[in-house]
Formats: sequence, structure tokens, C-alpha cells
Amino acid sequence: MKKSRVLTASLAAVSLMTVSACVTDPNTGERKVSRTVLGGAGGAVVGGLLGGVIGGKTGRIIGAVGGAAAGGYVGYRMDQQIKELEEQTAGSGVDVSSVDGGDAILVNLPDGVTFATGSYTITPGFRDLLDRVADSLRQYPNSLVDVYGHTDTTGPSDANQRLSEQRAQAVANYLISQGVASSRIRWMGFGETRLAVQTADGVNEPLNRRVEIKIIPFDQEDVEAAQQSQGY
Repeated sequence: MKKSRVLTASLAAVSLMTVSACVTDPNTGERKVSRTVLGGAGGAVVGGLLGGVIGGKTGRIIGAVGGAAAGGYVGYRMDQQIKELEEQTAGSGVDVSSVDGGDAILVNLPDGVTFATGSYTITPGFRDLLDRVADSLRQYPNSLVDVYGHTDTTGPSDANQRLSEQRAQAVANYLISQGVASSRIRWMGFGETRLAVQTADGVNEPLNRRVEIKIIPFDQEDVEAAQQSQGY
């Protein structure tokens, strides 16, 4: 599985959109204005961060492998990981799909299996689901992991933004606590700016409250290219 496209840094991709929202930089913790599209305005917002990776892919691959030799990153089967994740989360309401033209996996954790209303505390039931995801991430270590938090439009937008960030960070921290290398993981909250459905009817609105875990595999060729670009 070799990707033939150039991935842009996700923060740069977000900056090209049209609606301002305040977000927290997952690397520095600094709050700043990021321009992002109001969700539901076309297929480009579906499936994570427009095919990108938080903070850019090259530098994160270097961080994940620690400048080590490129060996050991062959033989990965994304379809096998998707199949296993589907089996491990069957009946839970979690959706596992291939995104970005088949180059990444999106694990959609909807409202009802994630957090209590207004909370970012990991509940026992949610912990069990995240344990299964963490098991998969440990089993398939040659991937980067982005965690996205989303809310609905109920309540003040600034509060929703903050809650989405807190939830994304809580999930990222939990995965790290379960042995997933912190160098692989970044998180970002989008508040109510990336709605899964455009609705204010109170019926479908819960579909907008979700956490997404995007798994971006890399192979040996990706590692070699990243190392060459950094002068290894």
C-alpha cells in the first residue's frame, strides 16, 4: 500500500476554510484562531482532516520511529486492521471505515458510547471501547493517530469548542496511558464547526456529538522518505 499523494499539514489545510473558530494547538497548547469549514457543507469535511495529518506527516513519522532504521515497516495490511476493529467494536455503535481514498482508518465513536452530557471524563463503558482500540494501535504500531472532538450546536459555541478539545485530549491521554506511544498521537477539538448532519431539530443533533480516531498508516518507503528529508 503505497500512497501517491502529498499530504499537507492539517493546520494549514484548516486555515484555508471559511469560518473562524478558536482552537488549541495540540503541540504548544496555545489557543489561536483557526479557519475551518462549517460541517456538512460537502464531502470534503467527512472522514477527518481533509486527508491531512495534524502537524504534518513527515516530522511525526520521524518522531514515531525515533530516527531508527527503516526496516520493520513492511507487510502491514490496513484491511486486516479494519476487520479486527469492526469485530472488536461490533454491537457498540462504533463505526469503522476506510477514508482518504483508502489511505487511513476512521473510528467514529458517537454520542451514547463516549461521554456523559457536558463531561470529558472517561466512563467505564467508554474505557472498555478505548481499551480495544488501544490494543489494535499497539498491535499495528506503524501508524500515526489523530483524535478529533466534535459537539453539536446546543449551547454557546465557545463552550462547545472548549469541551471538544477537552474530550479529544482525554481520549488521547487515555490511549497513551494504555501503552500507545505518545509520539504517534495528536489531538484537536473542532467544537460545532464540523457537523456530521445539518440539523437543529433535536432528533438527529446527537449525531454531531462524537469523537473520531483517525489512524494513518506509514510504510517503509514513507519512513525512508521522511528520514531523507531530515538528513538521516
